[in-house]
Amino acid sequence: MKKHLYSDNAPKPIGPYSQAIEFNNLIFTSGQIALDQKGQIVGDDIKSQTRQVLTNLKHILEENGSCLDCVIKTTIYLINIEDFASMNEVYSEFFLESKPARTTVEVSRLPKNAKIEIDIIAFRR
Repeated sequence: MKKHLYSDNAPKPIGPYSQAIEFNNLIFTSGQIALDQKGQIVGDDIKSQTRQVLTNLKHILEENGSCLDCVIKTTIYLINIEDFASMNEVYSEFFLESKPARTTVEVSRLPKNAKIEIDIIAFRR
């Protein structure tokens, strides 16, 4: 069965969707942008925004029986592909040994003019 998952330590959704869904022991997160608890964008550079996004995702996973080491796949949306190397610097701090499959695409715009959005698929521990 499908189960809606939430974390009180990640920002509330800004639309009619769940932070994540669990189905058959897999966790599918909605895309996260660099929002704080008040719904405000954190930072104006790609590194600080990437760090906030991954921290939000980490909270969602850890509070729902998973972790970053359980991530199978990430999808990253950047508004500027020139930020790829800087994003990778921060991304590698969160995924040290566990290197999930990944897709990175450049998009024209993201909600709240964020520079990055990431969604993930992980398994429950």
